[in-house]
Amino acid sequence: MMKRRHYRHHLSSLALAIVCAAGTAGAQNYVPASANLLPVLDSKEAAKMVRVQATPEYPPLAKVNYVEGHVHLEITVDRNGKVVTARVLDGSAVLAESVLRAARGWIYRPLATPLGPSGFMTTVGVKFVLPDWRAALTPQQAEQAFERQVKQPQVVRPAEDGKGGYAVSMRLLVNDKGKVVDWGGSPKDKSQFEAAQATVRGWTFQPAHWGNLPVASYVNIKVPISEPSIARTAANYVGR
Repeated sequence: MMKRRHYRHHLSSLALAIVCAAGTAGAQNYVPASANLLPVLDSKEAAKMVRVQATPEYPPLAKVNYVEGHVHLEITVDRNGKVVTARVLDGSAVLAESVLRAARGWIYRPLATPLGPSGFMTTVGVKFVLPDWRAALTPQQAEQAFERQVKQPQVVRPAEDGKGGYAVSMRLLVNDKGKVVDWGGSPKDKSQFEAAQATVRGWTFQPAHWGNLPVASYVNIKVPISEPSIARTAANYVGR
């Protein structure tokens, strides 16, 4: 009975954390670096437009290792109110992967404009907190201790991918199935970055492991790209 009460308390406090963190992130007035014609909404305003926002699952492995903290996403909502893209801005890999899965099902009211319903971009924050536990480690120390025990993901890539004329630094989020679910970086050239994304899609990953258990993890990697792949990507931009 005690366990059930704690479980209910945990779910309700996590659901509240989504709303509160969204308001906090809104104070940043985050504007995506890439050019986009969609309006960028303050997180507080976007939070008022939520119709469906399922609470992300607290990964059992994160609970066992006392991993807590914030995850911030940048999301794009289409004119029907569906989340069509979600990208991780920061947060533990294990927690971020859970939030990404949940975000795919979130639904908002479209933004009303003089020209009709419109999509928009915004940021959302989720705070994961374990209720009523005491430990010698701080949340940051607990996360670092967990990460030290994780065997990093391994990439298997075609031999020809090693012959690129350029290399783009990327941070990939690889889930526990070995699938890349998010990528980030600071590209100087957008066509190079998209060419690198296309290259990564052809790679196979062995997921990270905590003991015998596969887990989500970040991997920092330099992705080689060739002149032809950059040219194809640039041509796609011209055709859009």
